[in-house]
Amino acid sequence: MNSKIILAKWTDRFLAWLIDFIIVSTISTTIIFLSFGTIYYEVDDEGLWAENTQYIPASILFFIYWTVLEYKTGQTVGKKILNLRVKNMDGEKPSLKGILLSSFGKSFLLPIDVIMGWVLTNQKRQRVFNKLGDTIIIKIKETEENSGSTYLKD
Repeated sequence: MNSKIILAKWTDRFLAWLIDFIIVSTISTTIIFLSFGTIYYEVDDEGLWAENTQYIPASILFFIYWTVLEYKTGQTVGKKILNLRVKNMDGEKPSLKGILLSSFGKSFLLPIDVIMGWVLTNQKRQRVFNKLGDTIIIKIKETEENSGSTYLKD
């Protein structure tokens, strides 16, 4: 374990989330479009936008995306691009329970999770569900990512 853990900035975390949001939203919208032939459909003579009715299915897709990727690799696509990783409080791989809690908060209750995290912050830049799941988001140094690997040309 590395004795120095660099906590990720809120801005980096937001940008990673935004990248992930765009990816999963594109997939979710595509699924709705392929299912209904449009992102706009009629219900009882009133038009409803897909966004209004796909909150739960989209949130479930987000939950699966974050849970699988963060548990298996510690990173989503957004985190990978920004050199961030999910760890437990000791800097080790987090438990499945920790990942499930963290993913639930950002999939279903993100505004509340973030605002309460800012209000109740504990100097570790944790959202409420990060704190409940005993997880932190760290910045990976390039040397950590490639430690132990030396590339030489033949």
